[in-house]
Amino acid sequence: MNLFAGVALTAATFLGMEFVAWFMHKYVLHGPLWFLHRSHHVRHPHHFERNDFFFLFYGGLSMLLMVYGGPEKDWRYWVGMGVAVYGTLYFFVHDVLIHRRLPFWRRTQSAYLRALNMAHKIHHKTTGRDGSQEFGLLWVSPKYFTLARRRAANPPARSASAAQ
Repeated sequence: MNLFAGVALTAATFLGMEFVAWFMHKYVLHGPLWFLHRSHHVRHPHHFERNDFFFLFYGGLSMLLMVYGGPEKDWRYWVGMGVAVYGTLYFFVHDVLIHRRLPFWRRTQSAYLRALNMAHKIHHKTTGRDGSQEFGLLWVSPKYFTLARRRAANPPARSASAAQ
């Protein structure tokens, strides 16, 4: 497979992973695998969650595809690369920015990232298996863009004591 086709397949896989993530989150994690995903919806004192096992699944799948497709750089390599790129972005956006699991990237000026954060917070308003909304990671409903832009234009007023 030539480089252009490989990069195109990686990009297509990356984009397809958003649908896979949405589908798996809505119908599998909030379905039969809720016993693992539940740890992500409740407060706990632990640094790790049962939900973190899903990283091992997707990371392992990506690694296997890249290892077995690597010598010939066939479709498996490029699909594995797309899964890896999506997983890396997922980690930084979901775990670092939204859930603050690492102590950097606390604030953003990006209306898109603020909208994404709002949508995810709406998803976590429900701590049970049923009733959640907004299951994707990168696609954000337009209503959250409106809210994010409105908040950027009208930042919350700071009290006089906080300004000093």
